[in-house]
Amino acid sequence: QVQVVESGGGLVQAGGSLRLSCAASGSIFSINAMGWYRQAPGKQRELVASITRDGSTNYTESVKGRFTISRDNSKNTVYLQMNSLKPTDTGVYYCNVEKFSIPYWGKGTLVTVSS
Repeated sequence: QVQVVESGGGLVQAGGSLRLSCAASGSIFSINAMGWYRQAPGKQRELVASITRDGSTNYTESVKGRFTISRDNSKNTVYLQMNSLKPTDTGVYYCNVEKFSIPYWGKGTLVTVSS
């Protein structure tokens, strides 16, 4: 019912910035939380940041002060502004959309941070 598409990944040097976008389409009625997860090889997928429809945000400790999550409800889009990137931020970033407690995932976008 809900399609999720991420974009904006790429290769950057440490200290650089990237902005990820995630657009939800289809049956978008009653979408609540939207968020970003990431997964590196050999590691479990972890929450990076999430945001509710009313703007309440949550970040994992390692990205606080560097990443900012935001959303445009009129466009059903969530963004992740990533600044001061570190090699440890490298991974596939996935967008998650929650509707009636059902999660919908995008295919992911690769972020590679070189040292």
